[in-house]
Amino acid sequence: MKRTIYNPALKETIIFVTTSEETSGAYSELEISLEPGGGNPMHYHKAYTELFTAQEGVLGMELKHGKKIFLKPGESYLVKKGENHRFFNQNDHPITFTNKVVPGSTGLENTLRILCGLAQDGQYSKANIPSNLYHMGIGAVMSDMRLTGLAGLITTPLVSVLAYLGRKKGIEEALIQKYCV
Repeated sequence: MKRTIYNPALKETIIFVTTSEETSGAYSELEISLEPGGGNPMHYHKAYTELFTAQEGVLGMELKHGKKIFLKPGESYLVKKGENHRFFNQNDHPITFTNKVVPGSTGLENTLRILCGLAQDGQYSKANIPSNLYHMGIGAVMSDMRLTGLAGLITTPLVSVLAYLGRKKGIEEALIQKYCV
């Protein structure tokens, strides 16, 4: 299994420093390098917390109600379960930060591998999401990533149905076999 993956759509390189399997589920730790303009959409998780720590450059984070914070190297922010958040790089140079997920999440790890693989295979839309709706649903449920606001209200029921159908059709297992094994 690859320890380093790249998602050209989100402009990020992810190194799996420690996987959930290696810690018997206690935590997962990622090192993420984010190119200028890179980042992810607002979302939250119900299953785990995330500790973000800036390593090189200034890490931007957006929280509930549009509040933004900027972490300098050595500074951390703990995102609690259910807390809306996203990270981004508004600098003109790459930044690096760590993301410690507690408890560990093999589902998140696999989703990141799948999303990177799909992006590299040209399977993303212009909106920087998987173009196949089953893939999108499976990734969201597998990683416990829930969009916020109106997008979340509209997509959450649909995402659950798509993930369920994608599992029944064997799509989830095919994605795991292709990108995670």
